[in-house]
Amino acid sequence: MAIEIERKFLVINNNWKAHVVSSASLKQAYLATQPKVTIRVRIADGIAQLNIKGATSGISRSEYEYDIPPADAEEMLSQMTDGTVIEKQRFKVRCGEHVWDLDVFHGDNQGLVVAEVELASEDAPFEMPDWAGDEVSGDTRYYNASLITHPYNTW
Repeated sequence: MAIEIERKFLVINNNWKAHVVSSASLKQAYLATQPKVTIRVRIADGIAQLNIKGATSGISRSEYEYDIPPADAEEMLSQMTDGTVIEKQRFKVRCGEHVWDLDVFHGDNQGLVVAEVELASEDAPFEMPDWAGDEVSGDTRYYNASLITHPYNTW
């Protein structure tokens, strides 16, 4: 079983920009959001994936991700959702021994900037960057699946 262990933080300044490794434009939507599973389709710079995540326990959850043809992903986005998508720019940002995913949201989530670090275990040490603020790992409002139905600009 594939396990995702990640911690999520609000981003409080732009100091991260000096440490960017790469970036990609993402658009994604959810085909299903249930208490025990979410199913997401994402297109990132022409590469499409189907992602299945189990329920979160602490900061861990099962996760499966599969490449799919971009045309299939576009069809899923247009035919299997209500048309609401999350659009964001994802930056890979190095801090210490980890590369963080930092998301700058657009559209209805404009103004939201969060960063996630994936860990090998829930108690794995990591360097806290000076651009990371409050931890929101357990706050469901910041889950992408929640931002689809309750966008940041409506809080």
